[in-house]
Amino acid sequence: MERQRTDKFEDLIAWQKARELTRAIYQATASGSFAKDFGLRDQVRRAAVSVMSNLAEGFERGGRSEFHQFLSVAKASCAELRSQLYVALDATHLNPSTFRRLILQAEEVARIIGGLRKAVHKQRLLARVSTPGTKSAKPESSVLSPQS
Repeated sequence: MERQRTDKFEDLIAWQKARELTRAIYQATASGSFAKDFGLRDQVRRAAVSVMSNLAEGFERGGRSEFHQFLSVAKASCAELRSQLYVALDATHLNPSTFRRLILQAEEVARIIGGLRKAVHKQRLLARVSTPGTKSAKPESSVLSPQS
């Protein structure tokens, strides 16, 4: 299988899915009692934005080690978001259907980030074996690119 180089963070499936999740979070927090709970609303929004921002920043850093670290932070932000969604459900800011939909989206993003993190880790190990003493290059893998 031919490897396809990804040059832009916007091409990452993980970033695309995180963007969809962030859009859904903004919609869910824009009205009703959720919109009036400024603290929780803003915290939930920041966690969602953090996921896609860490994916973008880590990718643009250029090195596999830094990208791997930022993927870990993005995945942790996903967990933070899921935890906050439980608070929103318990505070009756979300109905069970919306909660379930958002949780499923967040879990999907976390799974994709986890898979990407494993692939980047494998690349880091392979780069160390094949070229000891050199700095790792920008992440390069078909895992990073959307499926055609």
